[in-house]
Amino acid sequence: MKIAIIGAGWAGMTAAVKATGAGHHVTIFEATHTLGGRARALNNSQVQVLPNGSPVPLDNGQHILIGAYTETLQLLRLVGVSPQDTLLELPMTLQFPDGLGLKFATLPTPFDALGGILRAPGWSLADKWALLRAALGWKLNGFGCADSLTVAELCQHLTPKIKAELIEPLCVSALNTAPAQASGQVFLRVMRDALFGVQGGSRLLLPRVDLSALFPDAAAHWVQARGGLLKLGKRVESIQPQGRQWRVQSELFDAVILATAASHAVPIVSACAQDVSPSVAKKMQHWVHTTRALQFEAIATVYAWAPQAALPQAMLALRSSAQHPAQFVFDRGQLGGPPGLLALVVSAAQGERATLQAQVLAQAQAQLGLALQAVQTVVEKRATFACIPGLQRPPPTLAPGLLACGDYLAGPYPATLEGAVRSGCAAVALL
Repeated sequence: MKIAIIGAGWAGMTAAVKATGAGHHVTIFEATHTLGGRARALNNSQVQVLPNGSPVPLDNGQHILIGAYTETLQLLRLVGVSPQDTLLELPMTLQFPDGLGLKFATLPTPFDALGGILRAPGWSLADKWALLRAALGWKLNGFGCADSLTVAELCQHLTPKIKAELIEPLCVSALNTAPAQASGQVFLRVMRDALFGVQGGSRLLLPRVDLSALFPDAAAHWVQARGGLLKLGKRVESIQPQGRQWRVQSELFDAVILATAASHAVPIVSACAQDVSPSVAKKMQHWVHTTRALQFEAIATVYAWAPQAALPQAMLALRSSAQHPAQFVFDRGQLGGPPGLLALVVSAAQGERATLQAQVLAQAQAQLGLALQAVQTVVEKRATFACIPGLQRPPPTLAPGLLACGDYLAGPYPATLEGAVRSGCAAVALL
């Protein structure tokens, strides 16, 4: 088939690779000149200069992967990217600057988690027993719970220390939603895959190259080498059905995969619904209604620098509060970046950019003892959908030959890179 893919983020580039590998001819339309969507390198016009005069390329926010991202890792290898060369692999760690918190042991799954829990400094026997008892209960229940349960309700019997030092940072990092609002069912799915799904599923994988180079750029080269076309700077505002085909920018295609952000897909589908049969239009209108009902959360990344700034490990958890909102800090100097550059991440971010930046710099001084200078603060206002209990997410199929993919589509994962990749795979499979 001749397939148009609209959007060159991780979901769109996954669909392009999968469709090309299946023998189809792919044309990718991308509105910008940088591949990767919300997980990309900032373009050349946004390259910043450190206070010492050195230019520093940055990403549109700090991202992490874990070993349970099996589809993503498989795809990286397919397009010629070596995870061993591009990702720093570490045991799962939620340690704080004072050394407290959880760090998994270097043992086979699931004994890595068990060893980490038993050795966690600062956790009493009551803390550890409460967590082990809860984890055993989750496993015996098949890592399932009522759709209506929040993470806070799911974990209500855990001790305050376990909630503060494990559940809250895990929930916010995985679902980008506070435990009081986050879906317990989705949280358990992530826990199951990370702790019991595959060997090494809990391992942290931190990018050592920029996010565009990690996958989207390599995927584009792979697709183009096999006859696919990449059209940058080509924003698609509408598509029209024509018989059994679809018209995209005056060209006819056998199928179209919408891989844009939800906010851009909605007007395209709404307009298209006016040109199709009543039964298909009804399905499209329901899709639009479901997509519009999604709520979105912001993520802020404050890139900051000091001449001698360094962390004891590449990633640390931070104690988060209303005045100190960052949950994690990354040492970019250990991840291929210049020494002294840190990335402090605020998930489920609220407030203005300048306020967040000032609060995070004050937090770095208070919790890390570092007087940092801001380099750039990136706020992705619609970074992820709010992963709340009972959430209805839109399906991937819109009409014969018209599908959507993206991390907001129906699926088992929250808005993660793995969720985007699996959605791209699913869309091509449905074709």
